[in-house]
Amino acid sequence: MKRIQLGNTVFEGENDVYLLDGETTALVDTGVALPDVREELAAGLAEHGVGFADVDAVALTHWHPDHAGLAGEIQAESGADVYVHEADASLVDGTETPLFLDRDLQRETFDRWGMPDSDRNRLTAFFDAVSTNLSGRPAEVTTFGDGDVIDAGGVTLEAVHLPGHTAGLTGFAFDPRTVPDHEPVAGADASEELFAGDALLPRYTPNVGGADVRVDGPLAAYAESLARIVARDFDAAHPGHRERIDEPSLRAATILDHHRHRTRRVLDVLEGAGPATAWEVSAALFGDLSEIHVLHGPGEAFAHLDHLADAGVVETDGTAYRLIEPEPNVDALFPTTALDDAVDGSEG
Repeated sequence: MKRIQLGNTVFEGENDVYLLDGETTALVDTGVALPDVREELAAGLAEHGVGFADVDAVALTHWHPDHAGLAGEIQAESGADVYVHEADASLVDGTETPLFLDRDLQRETFDRWGMPDSDRNRLTAFFDAVSTNLSGRPAEVTTFGDGDVIDAGGVTLEAVHLPGHTAGLTGFAFDPRTVPDHEPVAGADASEELFAGDALLPRYTPNVGGADVRVDGPLAAYAESLARIVARDFDAAHPGHRERIDEPSLRAATILDHHRHRTRRVLDVLEGAGPATAWEVSAALFGDLSEIHVLHGPGEAFAHLDHLADAGVVETDGTAYRLIEPEPNVDALFPTTALDDAVDGSEG
């Protein structure tokens, strides 16, 4: 297994593409469909004697352009099978329009969040500046569901559905002993590792709420995904950005604890300011935002407010949220894991 790291100035940065080149050749994710990134990926593959035309399969963790953007182009050159979870398939095969290109969906979403016109205009201008061909050429896809198995590069990948960041985000569990040129984690039993996509990142927390506005109950979905990662106790996780995670269960438990803390901060905002919109809560949590974060900030605030509304802690008139249960048991709003006592509580 080889990791090819690509530049990414639009989203979270430092995308990881994984090359599996056993009896067949496969990629896990592809990078965004920008010319310089395409050249980076082509050069990275060439270092291992592989070109786009040699790829037999592409396994996508989710639909976001920085992970799936080049899938259609690779498929056009090689005839590769492109695999994606059924909930994200329409955004890879081109039958559904993503938020950054759908003005009606933008209007509906920004109305719900209470986003001011000036900030809508800033975000729309950002979308217009970066969205040209961002998603790349549509691909013909083969869909899978949770628990399905894919043969990629001679490695058996088990689909582990981990929704929240997107509706169809899926990790791929595999036995590292079956992967050519792969170095397992030192001291681990080396029984199971995970291609995690953006479900688990090493340096910051994946956005929920803004990253895919199609997800119902995004924070609840993501919390359950994190609990599932803890329960599986993978030896290592290979994320969609940056470096390998050698203690994925602890990282997942830490991110889950971060969301408990953030929920408490949201409650403090509502208690101090009275009824507030997702945009107003975002401003209190994150301050001024720019570029893609103008989407992610209120989306994150909305995910927490939506979670509290579902629990009956707040009520909403459709835009503003009012606190009706002033001292809820926040811990009870999230799944518990075996590692809850091991996290240091520093995530806020």
